[in-house]
Amino acid sequence: MIVRIGFMPAVASPLAPEGLAALVRGLEREGFDSLWVSERATGPVGDPLVTLAHAAALTSRIKLGTAVLAVPGRPPALLAKELATLDRLSGGRLLPAVGLGIRHPGEQQAFGVRREERAAILEEVLPLLRRFWAEDEVTHHGPRYRYERLRVLPKPAAGGFDVWLGGAADAELRRAGRLADGWLASFATPADAEHGRRVVGRAAREAGREIDEGHFGAVVPYRRGPLSPAAEERVARVRAIRGPAPLADVVPTLDGAEAHLRRLIDAGLSKFVLVPMDAPDDWDAELADVRDAVLHLQD
Repeated sequence: MIVRIGFMPAVASPLAPEGLAALVRGLEREGFDSLWVSERATGPVGDPLVTLAHAAALTSRIKLGTAVLAVPGRPPALLAKELATLDRLSGGRLLPAVGLGIRHPGEQQAFGVRREERAAILEEVLPLLRRFWAEDEVTHHGPRYRYERLRVLPKPAAGGFDVWLGGAADAELRRAGRLADGWLASFATPADAEHGRRVVGRAAREAGREIDEGHFGAVVPYRRGPLSPAAEERVARVRAIRGPAPLADVVPTLDGAEAHLRRLIDAGLSKFVLVPMDAPDDWDAELADVRDAVLHLQD
């Protein structure tokens, strides 16, 4: 497997223009594989697609990922066009990982969907996105969307995308196996990673599909010193959903990140997105420290 390491800014901290510029230029200078941004309609971070468009204009090499982009609530044809446009403008560097959106009432309100509707919407939309990217005209009569010979342009630079899905529950893992090209975990312990990879792979085989062994990854939060109250609250929310686990198995220290990544690699993962639980004061210094800690694992 080929190991790749990307980076995502802290989810709870907005980036000023100069901070984003320092981050993305630093990632390219230090040799990181990719920049990733999160989706929080009701949070302080910016819109993911607008943020990546700005990052694309500042860089020429790093890939640009969403971790993860909420699909339910976005019109499928317009979403297909937005992603394809960003991909073409960035020279084919877009890596879309998509999902249902986070479990938060405000997020469902912002996207205009009820929680119980989200899975069915995603299952209808993801195949539609692939058709919009690949076909000249799309006719579709589904439970929520209807199109008659609809043309959506431009097409992605390579004619389509490998679309990854997030998720942790078994139903989400099976959906990734049936519909996606890869799986991106978050806050995953090594045991979670091994279980998820097994469930995704089995669901893919049952659907007559195969997911590339290099298409399993994880967003890996790390900490430096004590967690801030906001970060403590976020970890507590994760544990309430996923169950208790040693903190080092959920949010390693930066000094312990290499050992943690090696355990995830042993579990079958090879693509990683490091994200600080709290925003640093100096991006150049932070990226240099992360580089020294883990980037030698990258092939």
